[in-house]
Amino acid sequence: MGDTGIGALLLGLRKGRGWSQQKVADEYNAREGRAAMTGKEIGRYEREARIPVPYTRSHLARVFAVDVGVLDRAVALTKRRRGDRDGDGVEGLHGLPVPSPAVRSVTGAVSEDASSSAEFARFITQRNADEVVVEQLEADVARLARSYVSHPLLEFYAEIKQLRDGVFDLLRGRQRPRQTSDLYVSAARLCGLCAHVCLDLGHYDSAATHARTARACAEAAGHEGMLAWVRAVESLIAYWTGRYEQAAWLAQAGRQHRAGGSIGARLASLEARSLAIAGDKAGATIALADAESSRDGMLGHDDAPGVFAFPAAKQFAYAGTTHLAIGGRGHVRQAITSAGTAIRLYRGAEADDQSVGDLFAAHLDLARGHMLLDDLDGTEAMVGFVLKAPVERVSASIVRRLVDLGRELGGRQYGGAAQVAQLRERIQHTAVLVASPAARPPELPT
Repeated sequence: MGDTGIGALLLGLRKGRGWSQQKVADEYNAREGRAAMTGKEIGRYEREARIPVPYTRSHLARVFAVDVGVLDRAVALTKRRRGDRDGDGVEGLHGLPVPSPAVRSVTGAVSEDASSSAEFARFITQRNADEVVVEQLEADVARLARSYVSHPLLEFYAEIKQLRDGVFDLLRGRQRPRQTSDLYVSAARLCGLCAHVCLDLGHYDSAATHARTARACAEAAGHEGMLAWVRAVESLIAYWTGRYEQAAWLAQAGRQHRAGGSIGARLASLEARSLAIAGDKAGATIALADAESSRDGMLGHDDAPGVFAFPAAKQFAYAGTTHLAIGGRGHVRQAITSAGTAIRLYRGAEADDQSVGDLFAAHLDLARGHMLLDDLDGTEAMVGFVLKAPVERVSASIVRRLVDLGRELGGRQYGGAAQVAQLRERIQHTAVLVASPAARPPELPT
C-alpha cells in the first residue's frame, strides 16, 4: 500500500469488504457515536476531492481495521503528487525549481513582480476556515438535525443560532472556493433548522424569512438537494397558513430539482396532502402514488439525517392525513392503516429518530379516523396520548389539529354525549396551556 494515494486506498479497502459508501459511513458513525459521516463524504475522500484530516483518519482506520499510519502515509503521498503536478521545473533546495542562466540574469522588474505574487500568496493563505473547521460544522449540523426531531422545540435553538451566526461570519471572510461552497451548504441547513423552529412555534413570517435565506445560500452553493428541501419547507409554511394551492405548487417546484435521497417522496407527499385539503381528490391520489414510486426508485441516501431526511414512517404519517382529507369510509380506513404503520415504525426506530411531532400527528389522525367511524372510545384513547404530553413538546401544528378535532366533536351527532363533552374540555385546556406565555421562553426566534 506504500505507493497508493488516500483515494485509491480507501476505495480498495471498501471494495475489499463489499461495502457501499453509505455502509462505510454507517460503520464510521457507529464508532464515533453520532451521525456525522455520510456516504457522499466517503465518496469525496475516494475521489480525493477532500483529504480526511487526522481525526477522521483515526476513525477510518478503526472502521477498516488498519493501522492509522497506513492512512497517514497514503495522505502524504497524495499531497506529494499534488505538489508534483503543480511544479514543472528541476527541483533544487526545498523543492524549488532551479532557474536557468537566462532567468538568473533578469533582475529588477522580475524581482518586483515576484514580490507582488508573494504578497497575493500571503493574502490567499490568510484563511479563516480549513477542512477541519468545515468537517466539524457538518458534524454539528448533522447532530442538531437528528436531535431536533425528538427533543423539545427550543432545546437546541440557542446552539443552532450561534452556529449559524458563526458560519455567516466565516463566509464574510476568506476561504478556498471548495470550502466556501461547503460553508454555504452548512449555512443553508442551519437557516433551515431556524425555519423549522419558527414553524413549530407558529411564527410563520419568521420561518419564511429563514427559508428565503436558506434558499439563497443553497443557490450560492449550487446544491440541488438543499434547494429542493427548502421548497419543502416553504410548502409547509404555505400549508399551515392556509394557502393550500400554493403549498402544492411549491412542492411541485421542488420536484424540478435533480436530487437524490428521500426528497422526492417528501415533496410528493406534501403535494398530495395540500391537494387533498384544497379539494383536488384526483390530484392528491396521483401525488400519493408518486410518493410511493419515488420511495421505491430512490437513488442514494440523504446527505444529512433528522429534519433533512424523510423516513418511511413520516411518509405513512403524511399519507394518513391525506386519506382523511380525501374522505369516504374507504379512505378513512386507509388513513387508520397508514397512521398505525407510522406509529409502529417510529416506535421501532432509535430514540433520536422518533419524531415526536409525527407521533402526535399520527395519533390525532387515528383519533379522527375512529371518530368518523363512530368509535369514540378509540378517539379518546388516541387523543389521550397527546394530551398527556408535556406542553413544551406540543407544536403549533399539533395545537391546530387538536382544536380542529375538538370543533368536529362539537357536531350535532356528538353534542349530547358526556364522554365527548369531557374530551373537548380536555382539548381546550391543553390548547390554552400551550398558548400560555409560561409554556414558552420569553425570547422567541426571529
